[in-house]
Amino acid sequence: MNRDVVIVLDCGATNIRAIAVDAQGTVVAKASTPNASRPAQENAQWHIWSLADILRRLAECCQKIMPRLNGCRVHALTVTTFGVDGALVDAQGELLYPIISWKCPRTVAIMEKIDRYITADELQTLSGVGQFSFNTLYKLIWLKEHRPELLEQAHAWLFISSLINQRLTGKFTTDRTMAGTSQLLDVRREIFSETILRCTGLSARLFPRLVAAGEYIGDLRAQMALQLGVPVGTPVISAGHDTQFALFGSGADIDQPVLSSGTWEILMVRSPRVNTSMLPGFAGSTCELDSCQELFNPGLQWLASGVLEWVRQLYWRDDALPGVYHQMMEEARKIAPGSQGLRMNCRLLDGRAPAGWSGVRLHTGRGHFYRSALEALAWQLEQNVSMLESIGGFTAKELLLVGGGSRNSLWNQIKADVLNLPIKVLHDAETTVLGAAMFAWSGVGYYASPEQARARITYRYESYFPGEQSADYRALTHHNPMVMEGA
Repeated sequence: MNRDVVIVLDCGATNIRAIAVDAQGTVVAKASTPNASRPAQENAQWHIWSLADILRRLAECCQKIMPRLNGCRVHALTVTTFGVDGALVDAQGELLYPIISWKCPRTVAIMEKIDRYITADELQTLSGVGQFSFNTLYKLIWLKEHRPELLEQAHAWLFISSLINQRLTGKFTTDRTMAGTSQLLDVRREIFSETILRCTGLSARLFPRLVAAGEYIGDLRAQMALQLGVPVGTPVISAGHDTQFALFGSGADIDQPVLSSGTWEILMVRSPRVNTSMLPGFAGSTCELDSCQELFNPGLQWLASGVLEWVRQLYWRDDALPGVYHQMMEEARKIAPGSQGLRMNCRLLDGRAPAGWSGVRLHTGRGHFYRSALEALAWQLEQNVSMLESIGGFTAKELLLVGGGSRNSLWNQIKADVLNLPIKVLHDAETTVLGAAMFAWSGVGYYASPEQARARITYRYESYFPGEQSADYRALTHHNPMVMEGA
């Protein structure tokens, strides 16, 4: 083998991976190993990440793929991770306190009492980021309230991608897209907010210089090169938060909404405009920085496939996976649009209204229950697309669909009919890795821009178009208020 490649080190909450990608976006080699948080020493109910474990797992994955890259030239390394998490470090980059995981419940009380410092509405209007207990801001406030001496001692706060980059290069930086998840920025100005820092008593000195995606950080140090099996001196290029690179790697254009469909549905768009003052009015809303400068990613998230799994547990509990999913779809296909009057309110996490079904009759079977859940979730999507259009100031012409939920062909068609929009389902699963690789290729000058790198990739889609049933679905909303209330 004789190819040019970049290596993406992808630290996910479930798996850690090393993936080599060539200049045409083809995955040349990859390896993965499970990732998991640990209980904290102070409290077994708390969750932390071990940086040593993460680095060891990344090294294991790199060592597995390097023999398959014999004869290849490794042009760059780049790092993607989940958002918000990080740690205080000293001047040598050593952790002063363990990395508090996004799964840790200790920050829930901080979020619930944030009005002691700044109102939740002002906070989201400034930062774009919604009220999620795992936000970086709440971790730093927890440290300020419980371990204030560490903030005084700290040389810097490093997000988890920057912790890895610091070990790779020795450089202290802040990945711009990671900062965009923190609830600490003035998101429209793309700087750490003086107002938020002043109100919470946090110091701007904690945050090293922002580096944009595709920016050179430094060269791979000898010690880490030995552990990874990657040539010493390999350039390390900034990437950051996996969601932003998944958006870019999906091929999404400006103002083209993308739905990542899984346990949660995450609807986002790449937009040069955002009205952050609208965000506090929408539960589950957020706005992060796009992988490209001067662009934003407003979005909404809600429970989706998690609802469908609940339905499966109720009515198909004893059927074997994964074949049961095909059976569920086939039973639901036999039911006419509207599920013969059965309606579902699928807001299982919303205590303001009871979740469940109305319109149950003697002829109602489990196929009706499943189809009505698919329809209710599609109406929830329709409502959220409309909200996102208002927040981002655009009009959707089609929806790009990625993730595990996109394999449900019946649900895809229902979405097209309810939205009255074409649905494009992306076949390629490695959107985060592709997006990060494009910035790495641009960062080493192989391509003039990430967009030029993306133009070399051939994307494969499956399309769903509104059919005759679309008009039927649109008419149903006028006769069933619960569809809109539950959607």
